[in-house]
Amino acid sequence: MDDEIAEAEAPSPEGWRARAKRHAGTMLQWLGLGSLVGVACGVASAIFLHALDFATRFRNAHEPIVHALPVAGLVIGALYARFGASIKGGNNLVIDTVHDDSAQLPLRMGPMVLVGTVLTHLFGGSAGREGTAVQMGASLADLIAHRWNVDKETRRRVLAAGIAGGFGSVFGTPIAGAIFGLEVVSVGRMEYDALFPALVASLVGDLVTRSLGVVHAAYPAPAALGLTPLLLGKWAVFALAVALTSIVFVELTHRLKKLLERRVPSLALRMALGGVAVIALWKLVGTSDYLGLGVPMILRSFTDPALPLYAFAAKLVFTSVTLASGFLGGEVTPLFFVGAALGNALGRALGIPIGLAAGVGLAALFAAAANTPIALSIMAIELLGASVVPHVVIVSVLAYLVSGHRGIYPAQRLFRRKSGERLARPIALREYPPTNPEQR
Repeated sequence: MDDEIAEAEAPSPEGWRARAKRHAGTMLQWLGLGSLVGVACGVASAIFLHALDFATRFRNAHEPIVHALPVAGLVIGALYARFGASIKGGNNLVIDTVHDDSAQLPLRMGPMVLVGTVLTHLFGGSAGREGTAVQMGASLADLIAHRWNVDKETRRRVLAAGIAGGFGSVFGTPIAGAIFGLEVVSVGRMEYDALFPALVASLVGDLVTRSLGVVHAAYPAPAALGLTPLLLGKWAVFALAVALTSIVFVELTHRLKKLLERRVPSLALRMALGGVAVIALWKLVGTSDYLGLGVPMILRSFTDPALPLYAFAAKLVFTSVTLASGFLGGEVTPLFFVGAALGNALGRALGIPIGLAAGVGLAALFAAAANTPIALSIMAIELLGASVVPHVVIVSVLAYLVSGHRGIYPAQRLFRRKSGERLARPIALREYPPTNPEQR
C-alpha cells in the first residue's frame, strides 16, 4: 500500500520534463524581452545623456542664456498643452499603468520628455534625469509588450523592466536599477516575479549606454568606519534630519504645484513664471552652482569642510520651484545634491567624516523621498563602494520610516502602513489617508 502511494505521489518523468521545458521557455522569453527592453533603454539613455551633457556645457559657457528660461518655459508648456495632454502624468502615469493595465503609454512620451528635459537644463532649470529615463524606458517597453501581444501580467513585468532599464542605464547602476523597477511602484512591497526581466533589462541597458560612449560621474569612495553605539546614535539623529528634509521637499513641491495650477491654469504661463522665479533665485544667491544637475557641488560635498551650510536648502528651493512650475526632468540628481550637502553639514556638526556623511545623505534623502530604501542602499554601494555599509542602510531605512506616507510619486500604491498594518485594499499615496472607513 505504501509503495502504491509513493508511486502515485512521485512525479512522472514526463511531468518533470514538461515542467522543465515550460520553465526554460519562460526564462528564454524573459531573457529575450528583457534584452530588447534593455537595448531600447540603453540607446535612449545614451542619446539623452549626450544631449544633456552638451546642454550643460553650452549653458556653463554661455551663462546669460539662463535669462531665456521663461521663454523656454512658454515653448515647452505650449508644446505639452498641445500634444502632451495624455502624458502629463509623467512617472505617475507609468506607475498607474503598471497597476491598472490601462491604455498603452503613448510612444511620444519618450521624445517629448527628452526634448523638454534637455531644454530645461539648457536654460538653467534645476531638475534631474531619472524621470526622463523612466518615462522613455517605460514607453519603449510598453511598445514592445504590445508588439508581442503579451497578456496583462507579462505586460506589467515588461513595464517594470522598462523602469529598471531606464534607471539603471542613465545612472550606470544596473543592480540598483533592477531593484528600483520593483520597489518604486509600491510602498513597502516588491513583487519578485519581475526580478529577472528587470535585471536583464538594467544590465543590458547599462552595457549599451556605456558602449555608446557615455561616461558616468565618478564619486569618491569614503573611508571605512566601524559602527559603534555612539555612531549609531549619531546616525539616528542624521536620519531624522534627512526625513524632515524629505518631508519639506515633497510637501513644498506638491503644494506649490497645486497652488500654481489653481491660480494659473495655463501650463505655458506657469512655466514662464517658474522661469522668472528661478532667475530671481539665481540672482539672489549670486552663483550658478544651483542650476541644472549640480554634479560639481555634489562632488565638492565629499571633501569641502567650508561648503555653505545653506547649500542643501538653496538647491531644494531651486528644484521645488523648477518642478512645481512644470519643467521636466526628475528628482534624483538634485536630491543627491541636497542630500550630499545636508550630509556635509550634519557630518561637521555630529563629528562624522564628511565624505561618509555626504555619501550616506546622498542616497538616504532620495530613499526617503521616493520610498525606495533598498534600491538606494544598493545604489550607494554601486556608486561609492562597500564602505558605506551598514551606515547607508541604517539611515535610509530610518528616514524612510520617519518620512511618513508621502513621496515624490503620489501614484505609488500603499498596501501596508509603514507601521506594518495591512490596508483593506491598496490605495495610491495621493489618496492617503483614506476617507472611506472600509479602506482603512
